[in-house]
Amino acid sequence: MFRFMRNAARTQWPGHGEQKLVEITIFGKKFQVPERNSLLRCFQFISPETVPYGRFCWNQDCQYCRVTCQLPDEDEPHEMLSCKFIVMPGMEIMEMSQELKWCLRAKLPADTPVTS
Repeated sequence: MFRFMRNAARTQWPGHGEQKLVEITIFGKKFQVPERNSLLRCFQFISPETVPYGRFCWNQDCQYCRVTCQLPDEDEPHEMLSCKFIVMPGMEIMEMSQELKWCLRAKLPADTPVTS
């Protein structure tokens, strides 16, 4: 399992060295994640105990990592694959696949519906 050493603005991530953290919002809850990583990798950072065991292919074939998010410089939300999109500071994830919800269920707000 991963062990992270975090402070307010930087983190040590095994094999990645020290990285700057950026803030994103998932269903209204704010998270600090490492910059310059795919959104799916950031989900793994948020929940290292569950995301690595999800049914994700990491190469866009499975579609289990689909999210809908609002980017800070865009007017309309976009649907995208989290394995292909690099995280942006200030992005807000408004919807995600059931597979992602299941893997992140312990970290999401309590009122987020998760089905098995």
